[in-house]
Amino acid sequence: MRRAAVVVAAGAMAVSLAACGSAKESKGNDDSSSASAPKKGDDITVGLLLPENKTARYEKFDRPLIEKTIGELTNGKAKVEYNNARQDANLQAQQVDTMITNKVDVLIVDAVDAKAIQNSVKKAVDQGIKVVAYDRLAEGPISAYTSFDNVQVGKTQGEALLKALGDKATKSSKIVMINGSVTDPNAKQFKDGAHSVLNGKVTIAKEYDTKEWAPDNANSEMEAAISAVGKKDIAGVYSANDGMAGAIITALKAAGLKVPVTGQDAELAGVQRIVTGDQYMSVYKSYPQEAETAAKMAVALAKGESLDSIAKDKVSSASAKDVPSVLVPVVSLTQENIKDTVIKDGIYTVDEICSGKYKAACDKLGLNK
Repeated sequence: MRRAAVVVAAGAMAVSLAACGSAKESKGNDDSSSASAPKKGDDITVGLLLPENKTARYEKFDRPLIEKTIGELTNGKAKVEYNNARQDANLQAQQVDTMITNKVDVLIVDAVDAKAIQNSVKKAVDQGIKVVAYDRLAEGPISAYTSFDNVQVGKTQGEALLKALGDKATKSSKIVMINGSVTDPNAKQFKDGAHSVLNGKVTIAKEYDTKEWAPDNANSEMEAAISAVGKKDIAGVYSANDGMAGAIITALKAAGLKVPVTGQDAELAGVQRIVTGDQYMSVYKSYPQEAETAAKMAVALAKGESLDSIAKDKVSSASAKDVPSVLVPVVSLTQENIKDTVIKDGIYTVDEICSGKYKAACDKLGLNK
């Protein structure tokens, strides 16, 4: 897939994806310097641990893109050992133990629970295995981190919802917020970003933190909100991602409601709902860019090379300071820019989006031209 070439949301951070250098590595923790470590060749083993498979992106984009880039960076000689935790933090801890036993050279970890993973990260580092935190800022002595500007994601969602409401965006307008899981530090950043835009502009009538990001839970929360607020009084819904947005829209339709709903991840089903007008927007994030960055970080760390030319930023967590980081920018995806984002970047084809019952709506938007 081609790297995203879209206009990014204001305030998003520029990133550098230059090839790995060999200068002394920046320190994210006391163990991250590799200046005196012996250099390795292309014959490395990378452990890849992703958090769940309910969200389509992980198996469709992240895994194949990371594996592809690692192969390209190592002349096809590297081995990738992969596991998916299926939203089970205990299982992910066991998977880290297996990676340690198998003596991988480096780990890329997208944590199910960013705090619970801390001991596992430390165990890996104690065995000489450096850890790249992927998509979520895992606690522990990580050596590198790449994700998106998560506060900007929430701001982008909030700004889009206000735009969709138009004249209805008043302090008396009642909004329902359905956020992500409390075990995911990104969810709090999304929520904080959205609140920074929505607070004072509309009334947050009901708000939920959705266990495991599960669509079924989001559906139940939306039903409860409709009952509590009253279906005539709900002006719009902040949904933290597309999977939950689909379930929220199902609940809204069952109540005879159609109001603006946000999303995130630009999942195919979400894009199709945007085409039909059932969902107002999603946040498009360049998974190719994030995945390529993680792969470059992992290969550099495994080979004992510097991250200086890859990671120009620093991010700190409660347990690691000044971690070399890359934050990838985001864009608000609406009917107006589907062609210039997910289609242009090769994420989906027109045929994929406009299949079957979506063809007529696509024709109206001119996507088939």
